[in-house]
Amino acid sequence: MKNMSGKLSGGDLRSIAQANEVVKDLHSQKEFDELFGELYSTDRLVVMRAADAIEKITLGKPAYLAGYKKELLAFLSASGHIEFKWHLAQLITRVKLSPKELCTVWEMLKTWALNKNESRIVRVNAIQAMFELCKLQVELQADFRDMTSAIEKEQIPSINARLRKIRASH
Repeated sequence: MKNMSGKLSGGDLRSIAQANEVVKDLHSQKEFDELFGELYSTDRLVVMRAADAIEKITLGKPAYLAGYKKELLAFLSASGHIEFKWHLAQLITRVKLSPKELCTVWEMLKTWALNKNESRIVRVNAIQAMFELCKLQVELQADFRDMTSAIEKEQIPSINARLRKIRASH
């Protein structure tokens, strides 16, 4: 894909630049691999937009992520930018995790969900990701219920709205 970096750069954090165009124009694993490489950019905007595009693409085609589990796990434990965390929380649920990896991911997402200093979007996405992981391992459901009950007591409208939506969906 020509000039992918150019389509993802410029503007400010409120803009997705041409990320949707990247999504629309991506048709192969090779192009996806090029897009995934943008997650290593030193430009925070490019990383955020690449992660957004990857999240949108893999919603329908999670197989594109199959070879990137190791990288996603590394990003998850080292990510600093909140915009990247928004997307990582969703992306990590789209790769096949070993029981040990699932435990590691669970604990990281739980830390994000419970951390009152995290952005609300990161917290909501971590909660949603944990709900998705509960579908894979029912043993996590009790921990999820306990955690969400504690979070609900914080009375944060956006988080409580997501919790209501999750409860209504199952």
